[in-house]
Amino acid sequence: MSRFALIKAVLGPVMRLMFRPRVEGAEHIPGDGPVILAGNHLTFIDSMILPLVCDRQVFFIGKDEYVTGKSLKGRLMAWFFTGVGMIPVDRDGGRGGVAALMTGRRILEDGKVFGIYPEGTRSPDGRLYRGRTGIARLTLMTGAPVVPFAMIGTDKLQPGGAGMPRPGRVTVRFGEAMEFSRYEGMDRDRYVLRAVTDSVMTEVMRLSGQEYVDMYATKAKAA
Repeated sequence: MSRFALIKAVLGPVMRLMFRPRVEGAEHIPGDGPVILAGNHLTFIDSMILPLVCDRQVFFIGKDEYVTGKSLKGRLMAWFFTGVGMIPVDRDGGRGGVAALMTGRRILEDGKVFGIYPEGTRSPDGRLYRGRTGIARLTLMTGAPVVPFAMIGTDKLQPGGAGMPRPGRVTVRFGEAMEFSRYEGMDRDRYVLRAVTDSVMTEVMRLSGQEYVDMYATKAKAA
């Protein structure tokens, strides 16, 4: 049994009991082949819930600090996140964005599922912020379809992303797959990249019901 299967078998029932996830539209995720799952990001537990509600293993980029802790809690976090599919990348360095993009490309070219939060960081206030164009570059470089998704209610169980989450119900809603083959070969056109990214974020907004803010979340946090 793989570590991913073990984690789902052991922690899956605990997570379902604690968060009672209602999953809608999971049939939109292809049963095989590369696919990008792109959604909103409200709080820390989003990255714990998403891998456990998908039948296929979801690989995603995470901060390397999640796997470098030396305490018991740090070791348990490292075991969990690397087991469910997190690939640690130092995103603070000058080449962090390039490393994350190339990692996502490799995962998709291997025919796997890559999860991404186009906002680039957690929402500071529950609203949906402007998406970064890495999502567009990935789908145009690899031809992988994009399945938009929405996390609903996780911020109510873990406000601010700090501390232990409270028990409660969350909803994970997946939309229909989006494909952008009409833009093949245009992954360096910034207008195309913005149009593709905005169309994905429009679907995420529709699924989540969030208010949209046309600015980057990082800028909002710095203000």
